[in-house]
Amino acid sequence: MAKVISLLLLFTSTVSFSFFLAEGKLTSPKQRPVFGYRKEKLSHFHFYFHDIISGRNPTAVMVVRPPSFNTSATGFGSVAMIDDPLTEGPEITSKQVGRAQGLYASASQNDIGYLMNMNFVFKTGKYNGSTLSIMGRNGVLSEVREMPVVGGSGLFRWARGYAQARTHWFDIKSGDAVVEYNVYVRHY
Repeated sequence: MAKVISLLLLFTSTVSFSFFLAEGKLTSPKQRPVFGYRKEKLSHFHFYFHDIISGRNPTAVMVVRPPSFNTSATGFGSVAMIDDPLTEGPEITSKQVGRAQGLYASASQNDIGYLMNMNFVFKTGKYNGSTLSIMGRNGVLSEVREMPVVGGSGLFRWARGYAQARTHWFDIKSGDAVVEYNVYVRHY
């Protein structure tokens, strides 16, 4: 009886696998569709992220202030929405290349670590209108932080890669910061 069941399972698996191949649901690397894109390339982007919390026109606004906010050393549970300028140089007056739009949330009770969920929306050059999506942990007290590029749109469809962030300037009184970003992305 065990031999009959084993043969039945083997036959069923073989038929199912053949069906998936015939339906195109499972393909070998040589049979992968091209999607009409050109050859994949690696691009490097360098810009500065201006997170402005203070003043009359902030670019980051707290939208969730948890009850423990004033007693928590890390601000655990707070959430801020952002629409931060991305510029070529560290000065806010340098040429703007895009915006960082999304949110960050304090996700650590023990250190300052943010969950970053944002899109880099490019506004100039050949990438105008295209976006890169970032989602990951930002341990802001580390000298260099790395977050994954999880996708994109426009010229960045099927994008993947990583973003390295390094604090260029931080004002402890206002909370304003300028962060240098180096983004490495594979795309078509």
